[in-house]
Amino acid sequence: MLKEILAITGKPGLFKLVSHGNNMLIVESLLDGKRMPTYGRDKIVSLADVSMFTEDEDVSLSDVLTKLGAKAGLKPATIDAKKADNDELRAFFASVLPNFDRERVYPSDIRKLIIWYNILVNAGITDFTVEEENDESKVENQKPKAEDAVNQKKAAQKVQAKTSGKAAGAAAKTGVGAKKG
Repeated sequence: MLKEILAITGKPGLFKLVSHGNNMLIVESLLDGKRMPTYGRDKIVSLADVSMFTEDEDVSLSDVLTKLGAKAGLKPATIDAKKADNDELRAFFASVLPNFDRERVYPSDIRKLIIWYNILVNAGITDFTVEEENDESKVENQKPKAEDAVNQKKAAQKVQAKTSGKAAGAAAKTGVGAKKG
C-alpha cells in the first residue's frame, strides 16, 4: 500500500497516486481529497522508498509505521508533533524504535513521521506493508520476456533482410547506389 502513497516536496501532507499522464502524475491529497497534477520538476518520494537510520542498519518506514501503529493501537498518535519539544519527541520515538540513531535522526524527522502516521490513520490506511513480488514470480515473468525479446529480434532481422533485399534490387534497377563499371 505504501508504494502508492507519495510525499511531494513543497506540498503539505501525503498524496495517493491516482493515474499517470504525459510527463506528469495525477495525485489525490489524503488531507482534503483534492486531485492535482505533479510534474517532473517536483521532487516526489514514495513512502515505500523511505527508511530510518538505526544504530545497526536502516529500517524501512513500513516497519516503523507498523511499530508505531502497534504502540498507538492503530489510532492517531497521542503526542502532538507540532507542540512537543525535541526531548519529548526523542523519548516518544525511542519507545517505538529504541535503537534509532540519535545523531542522524533529527526531531524534524520524528515530527514528520508522526504527522505522516496521523494522516494515514485518519485516511483509513492502516496496512503499512509494501507489496513485493516473490522471486519465483519474477523469474517466471522474466522467462517469457526473454523469449519474446529473442522472437522480436528474429522478426526484426527477417524484416531487415527483406527490406534490404528489396532496396538493393530497387537500387540496381534505378542505378542509385550501384557501381557503374
